[in-house]
Amino acid sequence: PNGAGKSSAIRAGLGLTPLHSGVAKLGGEDVRRLSERERGARAAYLPQERHIAWNLPAIEVAALGAPFLSCVEALERARAALDEVVGGHLAERGVAEMSGGERARVLLARALVVQAPLLLADEPIAGLDPDAQLLVLERLRARADAGGGVLVSLHDLTLAARVADRVVVLDAGRVVADAAPVEALAPGVLRSVFGLGGGWVEGPDGPLLAARRLSGGG
Repeated sequence: PNGAGKSSAIRAGLGLTPLHSGVAKLGGEDVRRLSERERGARAAYLPQERHIAWNLPAIEVAALGAPFLSCVEALERARAALDEVVGGHLAERGVAEMSGGERARVLLARALVVQAPLLLADEPIAGLDPDAQLLVLERLRARADAGGGVLVSLHDLTLAARVADRVVVLDAGRVVADAAPVEALAPGVLRSVFGLGGGWVEGPDGPLLAARRLSGGG
């Protein structure tokens, strides 16, 4: 749910938010002991915020994901990433002149350009139309299928169950479920965490949530 701690957990895992206790590790090492360059090589981060300060062409924004490559190599990788998110036609357009959905594709391309072993995306489909939502999740799923680690925060429970191998449910900063999607989002969890009654039915493309809001929210 909103305010459960999803963004805080992602940022803490990257060393961007201090931990009150415990240790966050990237590649088996305490993230606090890694330099910014080492963290950047191990994890790509797609934050919720889609604001871009300068009206740069999309290809230059995407190329920022590879700051340690030569300019030519970074632009080549950026163009390939834009093509991957069906954004090749946006390459020369300024990002300030784009819709929110188009800018989301550019920022996803920038995260893909990093080619880090782990990609963390915080609400990457928020505010997108259904086609763009499925495109983003398909590209993230493809990255996972190719052997990369992908951690995504989502509110859409049906899409989470459709694309994820594992779902961790947070509520008020606590982990209340951690399992395969339909198991993690079992009727008891739907009721206690989300205030929903109902369950899962099998659809042609995966599980579908058939639920109703419970009176009083619980």
